Order: sequence, then structure tokens, then C-alpha cells
Amino acid sequence: RRRHSFPTRRSSDLLEVVAGVLQRPDGSFLLASRPPGKAYAGYWEFPGGKIEPGEAPYAALVRELQEELAITVTAATPWLVQQFVYPHAHVHLRFYRISAWQGEPHAQEGQQLRWQHPGQLDVSPMLPANTPILRALSLPGLAALTCAGEIGQARILAALPAQLAHGLRLLLVREPGYARAELASWVAQLAEHTRPAGCRLLVNADPDWLAGWPIDGVHLNSARLAACRQRPDFAWVGASTHRVDELQHAAKLGLDYALLGHVQPSASHPAQAPLGWEGLACQLAEAGPSLPVYALGGLDAADLARAQLQGAHGVALMRGAWA
Repeated sequence: RRRHSFPTRRSSDLLEVVAGVLQRPDGSFLLASRPPGKAYAGYWEFPGGKIEPGEAPYAALVRELQEELAITVTAATPWLVQQFVYPHAHVHLRFYRISAWQGEPHAQEGQQLRWQHPGQLDVSPMLPANTPILRALSLPGLAALTCAGEIGQARILAALPAQLAHGLRLLLVREPGYARAELASWVAQLAEHTRPAGCRLLVNADPDWLAGWPIDGVHLNSARLAACRQRPDFAWVGASTHRVDELQHAAKLGLDYALLGHVQPSASHPAQAPLGWEGLACQLAEAGPSLPVYALGGLDAADLARAQLQGAHGVALMRGAWA
């Protein structure tokens, strides 16, 4: 799966657009068909529209959804950014996740509306610039990393069933001190728990090690990410990042997510100054991420809402996941 590349154009040629991902508590999200008379009529997309000259993106989002759906947005956070070149326009889309609104969505412009669930889309065709958002929606807000080399395998195995029962759906195996055979044995033990629960299991290791392992993908550390020139051939691929250029490289490779940190003081990096919440927001704003980004480092589940307010997809927990 590759990201789209774009011809060089003046910024004035960009059509600035906002789009809203309305999400209900059950995880479903709203799609709308493009009405007759518009380009790509009948294609499905996330509702939204053009930002008017001098208009702030959030204000445009509120206005567009009032006009299109007759709702008033009351809680929304910035999320992903996409660029796409259509025959009729080069669009720059800012997606917001919307968790609260007033009123019930009703089509105001002759479009169709349909609530969908991640991974269970039953409408088509989808407007191309919106397609990567569907994959991102299948990723949970919380991810966990193992640290058995520090706290022991027994502690993680004791805590894992409760985490899975509470909805853990993304587990990253991070054991830099493990040899290949030891890591393979540890992964096999974890897979016995994660597979029945529907939790994706990714491993931070040399991709060449992982053929035939009971996993869903590979996670690249920052050194492997820097050396990578094409997306590894796995269903799911993520990476650890610490800077804007690393985030941008991960997006260029078409990776599925990135970790960004550390946000708060962390035992893993005691000598490095943390980004802080403001630093996290600044890096995300500068990168304009086209892939979901998890905030990492010194965080716990209670930090999820604050991380999303800064533009992150969610938070990744290491020691905090196994307390």
C-alpha cells in the first residue's frame, strides 16, 4: 500500500478543505455520498467542504456540517491530513474527529448518509482521498508495548488477559535485549492470548527474522526507519519517531502508524528532555501527519483525551500498561 505522490504546485493552487469524522460511542462513523451535480457525484466521503478565504479550519468545519447535516459540532479534535490530485482540483484535506454534536444528522443537500463500522464498509465507491482514513479508523486509541526484559514476562502475562478484556487491540513487542530464539518464544506466548481476542500483534525486530511468526506486522525502530527505502511486506507496519522528518519519512513509506515521543519524563530516556504537550502539538502541526500518531513516554490511559486534543491518534503505554 503506497501513499500518493503529487506534482509540485504553488500553494495558491491548493483547495483547502475540512472533513469531519463523526463517531458514535459504538465506534461507528458517518459517511455521505456526493450529491448530484458535483464532481464525483455518488462517491462516498466524510462530510465537509471548502475553507473560505480568511476562515479558520475549525470554524469552517462547524459551518460546513451545519449546512450539510443540520448539526452543531461541540467537540472535535484535529487528526489526519491528506493531499490528493483530482482531475478537477488539488485538495488539501484536514480531517477532524468529532465526538459530540447537537442535533441528529440529516442530509440537507440531496446526499445519502450511512453509518458504518471500521472494517465493515457496505457502501461504494469511496472518494480516493478518503480511503486511507478508513484504515486509520480501525486502529484503537490505546496501544501497549511489552517490556519483559525489565519487569519480567510473568508480570505481563498476568496483566494481559485483563487488558484484552478491557479492549486492548494493538500490542507491540519491544524487547531490544532478546536474541532471536528468545524473542520468537515470547511472541508465541503472547499470540496465544492476542489472537483469540482480535488484538493485533506487531514485533519490533529485524523484518527478516519474522517470516512464519504468528504476528500481524512489524514495528520499525528509528534506526530501521531511517534505513528503510520501501514499506516492508507486512499487513501492518509502524515505526518509532522522535522528530518531524522521521514522521514525514514514515508517511512517505506508507506506514500505518507512528509512535512519537517521549512526551513526558520517561525511565527509558532519563537523559533526554521530553517534548511536553506543547512540543507534541507543534511537531504534529508541522508534520501535518497523514498517518495516525501515538503519543508515547510517561503517559497512561487517562492522557488519551489530552493527546487527541493535540492532534495525536492516541497514546502508547509501556510500563503503565502493566501496572
